[in-house]
Amino acid sequence: MNHGVILGMFGGQEIFIIALVILVLFGGKKIPELMRGVGKGLKEFKNETKEDDAEKKEDEKK
Repeated sequence: MNHGVILGMFGGQEIFIIALVILVLFGGKKIPELMRGVGKGLKEFKNETKEDDAEKKEDEKK
């Protein structure tokens, strides 16, 4: 069973405990808002890296 590098370090109990701690710290109503913010941040990061790659390729052509 290969769950990737990060998931390979954690078992089912550890993931459950982490999820429970997050639920207690942030509450059920804040979690969707928190995940939305994480999603927007990842989307911005992807866009910026794509723009940087495009700029590097353009500079290499010159």
